Amino acid sequence: MYAKTVDETVAAFKTDAAQGLAQDEARERLSRYGANQLKEEKPPSPFELFFEQFKDFIIWVLIGAAVVSGFLQEWVDALAIIAIVILNAVLGFVQEYRAEKSLAALRKLSSPQSKVIRGGSRMVIPSVDIVPGDLIEAEAGDNIPADGRLVWATANFSVQEASLTGESTPVMKAITALREKDIPLADRANMVYMGTSVSAGKARAIVAETGMNTELGKIAGMVQSIDHESTPLQKKLEEFGKWIVYACFILVGMVFLLEWLRGGKIIDVFLTAVSLAVAAIPEGLPAVVTIALALGVHRMVKRHALIRKLPSVETLGCATVICSDKTGTLSKNEMTVQAVVSGGNLFQVSGVGYSPEGDFTINNEKKDPRDFPDLGTMLAAGVLCNASELVESPGGYKIIGDPTEGALLTLAAKAGLTKNKLEAAYPFLTEIPFDSERKKMTVIRRHENRYTAFVKGAPDILLHNCSRIEKNGIVEELTETAKDSIQKANNELTGRAMRVLALAYRRFDTLPEVQDSATIEQDLTFLGLAAMIDPPREEVKDAIKECNSAGIRTVMITGDHKNTAVAIARHLGFFPEGSAALTGEELDALNDEELAARVESIPVYARVSPEHKLRIVRAWRSRGEVVAMTGDGVNDAPAVKEADIGVAMGITGTDVTKEVSDMVVTDDNFASIVAAVEEGRGIYDNIKKFVHYLLSCNVGEIMVMFVASLIGMPVPLLPIHILWVNLVTDGLPALALGVDPVDPYIMKRRPRSPHEPVVTKEMAIIMLLQGAFIALCSLGAFCLVYYIEEEGIARARTAAFVVLSCSQLFHAFNCRSMKVSLFRLGVVTNPQLVVATGISFLLSMMVVYVPFFKTVFKTEPLGLADWVLVVGISSLPLWAMEVIKLFHQSKNSPTLPLFNKEGDNT
Repeated sequence: MYAKTVDETVAAFKTDAAQGLAQDEARERLSRYGANQLKEEKPPSPFELFFEQFKDFIIWVLIGAAVVSGFLQEWVDALAIIAIVILNAVLGFVQEYRAEKSLAALRKLSSPQSKVIRGGSRMVIPSVDIVPGDLIEAEAGDNIPADGRLVWATANFSVQEASLTGESTPVMKAITALREKDIPLADRANMVYMGTSVSAGKARAIVAETGMNTELGKIAGMVQSIDHESTPLQKKLEEFGKWIVYACFILVGMVFLLEWLRGGKIIDVFLTAVSLAVAAIPEGLPAVVTIALALGVHRMVKRHALIRKLPSVETLGCATVICSDKTGTLSKNEMTVQAVVSGGNLFQVSGVGYSPEGDFTINNEKKDPRDFPDLGTMLAAGVLCNASELVESPGGYKIIGDPTEGALLTLAAKAGLTKNKLEAAYPFLTEIPFDSERKKMTVIRRHENRYTAFVKGAPDILLHNCSRIEKNGIVEELTETAKDSIQKANNELTGRAMRVLALAYRRFDTLPEVQDSATIEQDLTFLGLAAMIDPPREEVKDAIKECNSAGIRTVMITGDHKNTAVAIARHLGFFPEGSAALTGEELDALNDEELAARVESIPVYARVSPEHKLRIVRAWRSRGEVVAMTGDGVNDAPAVKEADIGVAMGITGTDVTKEVSDMVVTDDNFASIVAAVEEGRGIYDNIKKFVHYLLSCNVGEIMVMFVASLIGMPVPLLPIHILWVNLVTDGLPALALGVDPVDPYIMKRRPRSPHEPVVTKEMAIIMLLQGAFIALCSLGAFCLVYYIEEEGIARARTAAFVVLSCSQLFHAFNCRSMKVSLFRLGVVTNPQLVVATGISFLLSMMVVYVPFFKTVFKTEPLGLADWVLVVGISSLPLWAMEVIKLFHQSKNSPTLPLFNKEGDNT
């Protein structure tokens, strides 16, 4: 394809280099060629997921115990153990199948989008829908969605092809046909390839190959796989689990020895030891953490936060600083020009948003813009140096492209100037795209036999490139006095929190051979200033208040003028007295040590480049802070990647920035970042809740058996009882705790340390005490029935089994908060927990009352008096914690030994 000319390429694919494919033709080709995607590794089938449940070591221990039981002709025990293993596998399968579905839905949500031109209209479509012959458009920061032949490109268009060719530097591209044969992939300068990204410039290409027929598809084969990344929390739990296993083997060995020395049957002693091992080892914790994270991440999507990497959920709860761009994140991204300086006049412009309705006034007197030729020239320049479009839709007018450019199009439309008419008179030749270093954009157009470069950019920079000014239709020298006057007007407008753009032009009789910024953007004629405002998002005010109470600092990093940035920061409430604002130039004057020393007193950075963002992130991190950094442009990618939590913008963000980010904010709203932090804290809290629940219950089960063996009591629970409680009764409440509503006071707490262990010293003490209390209740019920009522061993074991099951179910409600009373939280505010405990209770009752299970579990039915005893004893752990919580609240003491210094839910 690289050997064909543009016309030959267009003919080969039966398309149009300006209009693209018709929609009907594109649909037909999609059905013919298939989706534009690489083959994915198939997710595990339901059968594979089910059999995965039998791979855990502890399951094989149980199966071994069942085999030994069968060998010794203990058929009831053998069948019961196998039944419990199968039931556990079914529950595990259901949980993991739901998690797989959640993750699959998330992958679908994060599918990339691409810009195409179809039927002459520019549109954004899912990359998978691109077909051969499509006309795609790409600019700096975009990923190339398919292999294509360039048909138009700016002079500076270059592509980073390291992912495909290994070439570390960007490759310059051109549209010229290459006639040589067998040109290496890296030297095909008129081709672009899937998987590469645009470094600079802008281009259009006709798609030649899609999906597995692309160069990347040929090389990669099945490169895309499902990412099962272990999070730091899971790794910590796995490490913690190992220590539990070591302790468990010691305890199990002691119990085995004690029971054997007391003359117990070897099969009973063996099964008791196996059951204790099952009770002690929290084999399900890592899986439950994955499920909780997956479901939590899916819930975060509803709050406009798409998590790309599971570990970032944990980090979100630790965030202490959020560095945010202003435009579109702290503000609405609906730019509206409210003032224009042109020909020595200051015009006020009415109207809000993109509707082309409004008036031009001077000193509150309405003026006809057609009476001011300088104003007309300036408005035309704003339209002709513009890559966006103002379109009317059923919901009103909207902008396709950049909001700042949209404001200029709307401004011109208010004066009756439309893009279609102006572009017909001034055909497009080439463009020097905006970049953050030059802070300018230039479009060169032809008019009759002359050429005009229309330039827009930052006033303080563009003024340096201007030598003349147009007034009353006459071009004259731009004097220092005139420059001072313009600068004064600029300062006045920016002081009103407005963003100001300058417009200029330069005419050429003959176009220079080299059309770069150094040649074109000099000796310009100044036209005027357009002052616009992007209204702050009202919901951001509340979000920043929430950040303040949560111990999170807000930092604005923007390319706007310092006055504009400070005014917005003051309005939103994060520029207190004594704060400072730095410009990029002032930042350059500080070395890294000086910046780190001052960084805490600087909430606003203005006129900065992407390199400055990287320095700011490093300065905060050098002080031990956990930093979230937002970014949208390709040059923001290093700072986004450097931050602890990289946040890409879903609407304005480039593909490159999204790829290096940990999280994508789908509505570009700062409030959504804060909501994600809140959800991240809530998810981590809930994980700790069910870790607390499962481990404290395991402690209770171990202590029941260990204490009984130690003091020579009859075995209070049969092995099958322990297996049932641990593998069946506990599982559902633990999962329900994973979806507990977020604590309403969670954003009143300071961020936790990222180095904080999952199980803190205080939490371990609480779990031991609660486990001991649950064990005491179960042993108490056993002793009461066996020794005092002398009801017999079977009835005493039934009472101990039911009390152990029910006390753990009551304890699940304890674990919702270690600080706030259950009755203040509301018993039914977590309906999933109510249902889960109800189901678990019914399963336990089935063991006591269903004849078949009574035989298998060797239980006896309990009477009404027994149930009064059972409920009374089982609820003691709940009431004991309620008393402690009420005492804590009455004393208002957040430093009681049972609570950490922040009083959180540990």
